[in-house]
Amino acid sequence: MESGLPRASTIDNPTRLAVMISGGGSGLAALLEYQLSEKRCHRTVLVLADSTLAGGLEHGRSNGIRSLGIPLPIEKDKSEQRLAHERLVHDELVSADVEMVVLSGYMRILTPWFVGLWKGRLLNIHPSLLPDFPGAHAHRDVLAAGVGLTGCTVHLVDERVDSGPILAQRQVEVKPDDDESTLQERVKKIEHILYPETLDRYCSGQISP
Repeated sequence: MESGLPRASTIDNPTRLAVMISGGGSGLAALLEYQLSEKRCHRTVLVLADSTLAGGLEHGRSNGIRSLGIPLPIEKDKSEQRLAHERLVHDELVSADVEMVVLSGYMRILTPWFVGLWKGRLLNIHPSLLPDFPGAHAHRDVLAAGVGLTGCTVHLVDERVDSGPILAQRQVEVKPDDDESTLQERVKKIEHILYPETLDRYCSGQISP
């Protein structure tokens, strides 16, 4: 599998997606609901998690999609452990003829080896208006900065963290009484709308990096 831009798909020949999750998979559930509501130019054929206990796997299984957790192998060397894990993930992607990988609440940082294989066909959604507030604690950092607007960003993944080309953004107001939980929930509702719509546009060739 070589990296590069995806083919332009259609509703009659949709892009085959894999969704990678780490937790409850609310974004996955929203994407599957969107795909099942009418014909789309993308469909989910595989769900992968970094734990067999990830609750979100049930969203895939209940819709007849191959869904499995791939825990990290037992390796003494941490860098070799990451690569060994990603080789297992990559093998599943190839076996399922996946054309594009969608990260949806996937909390592991991918190695340059894996990113290099899927670059251009590897997407993520981040809960801030990148390049502002990258990293794992975006909502906390937004509140600490005292800004009035935040939002979410759909972007392509590159070898750095939250730095790939931006495909779409949507704003969310930060309210004076917000805490991390309330802000997260409002941003998440927008994520669940923006991500599937952006996948429509990217898979069909309407937007490019």
